[in-house]
Amino acid sequence: MKDKISKLTTVYKKYGFVGFCKKLRAYVIANYLDKVSFKVMFNKNKYRMQIQEILKNNKYDRVILWRSSFGYNVPLFQRPQHIANNLAKKNCLVFYEVTTMSDSIKTIKKHTDNIYLFNFNNIALNKILLEELDNISKPKYIQLYSTDWKLSVDNIKSFLNNGYKMIYEYVDHLSADLAGTKTIPQNIVDKYNYVMSNKYIYVAVTADTLKEDVIKHRGQKNMVFSSNGVDYNFFKTYDSVDESDETFQKLLKSKKPLIMYYGALAKWFDYDLIKKIAKTNLYNIVLFGIKYDDSYDLEITDEKNIYFLGPRDYKILKNYAKYADVLTIPFKIEDITKSTSPVKIFEYMALHKPIVTTDLNECRKYQSVLIGRNHQEFLDQIEKALTLRNDKKYIELLDKEARENDWSQKAQAIIDLISKDE
Repeated sequence: MKDKISKLTTVYKKYGFVGFCKKLRAYVIANYLDKVSFKVMFNKNKYRMQIQEILKNNKYDRVILWRSSFGYNVPLFQRPQHIANNLAKKNCLVFYEVTTMSDSIKTIKKHTDNIYLFNFNNIALNKILLEELDNISKPKYIQLYSTDWKLSVDNIKSFLNNGYKMIYEYVDHLSADLAGTKTIPQNIVDKYNYVMSNKYIYVAVTADTLKEDVIKHRGQKNMVFSSNGVDYNFFKTYDSVDESDETFQKLLKSKKPLIMYYGALAKWFDYDLIKKIAKTNLYNIVLFGIKYDDSYDLEITDEKNIYFLGPRDYKILKNYAKYADVLTIPFKIEDITKSTSPVKIFEYMALHKPIVTTDLNECRKYQSVLIGRNHQEFLDQIEKALTLRNDKKYIELLDKEARENDWSQKAQAIIDLISKDE
């Protein structure tokens, strides 16, 4: 309960009283009122038959219950959706957990072949699915994020006792800052400890520091490295940006190069570095994304040349990023960022734009990334990046490294891990 109170306090600070009330109302409906569904309770046969029809399909090798309240139709289209989509393309039948706070799906909805958006919070519907899965002889898995709040160790043990196997995606350093709470939620810690003491649970890690942590606790058995990646083909076509977006249109007409970042703005973002870049008066800095906490408002006040333009939907964000002269990741170097495999780094590659980052472990691996080990070197690398905008060999390198990190390969690594025991 204290974790929930801490999270509510963070939400209040972030969104104010009115925003807090809206979020609280949506949360109560999604996590309490929507649990009881008279629609399903009085139409059990209808939903049972629907699920039976799905399971009769022979075009899948295994069933995966993707459990974590990340949501599907959210502005930050990230690893959960990409991995689920690519597992589905590789003959996995995926039931992906939605949250009615963002998805407005009360029961079940087909998304594409082999992937169904499913409201596991609906008690009656969840029960029907599990009952029907008991009749399926194909391998069954529960897959969840290391940052998941929802499922308890007892929930996981129940699945394992019923013949399921588990895929644990160890994707981030466990942190209260990431959880939005004062301390790391106990449920997250308990699951982590359970996984690290159970070599039979499959673990997919996204960064070297996370890999080293797993090896320290349980060795390399049933572990695979599967960093974040990019939907390479998605970044091959572009549309024009909204002409009514006045601020961005003005920036396009400016003679200053656009230095851009998109993603979360949080405590690990190096605001001092951004302010130094802005003070040169040589560039316009454009930031797209969400304010993950109050750090941006505390750090950025009336600085010139810094433009926060808010979030853009995944489907159109690339159209804005295509106008950048240099794409950046200006993160501080700390425990969270040392364990981060930034999705955006691979999207930046696919955009064929020069990339400058701070000295992040997972970014050092790629030849196309220019690393700034301190503020001055970051500034120097921006100047160098500007000279590479039309460099044919550099663009070919970006393209090569993007293709090598397509999400299909990340999902295949997970399938290779689990299929050896099927």
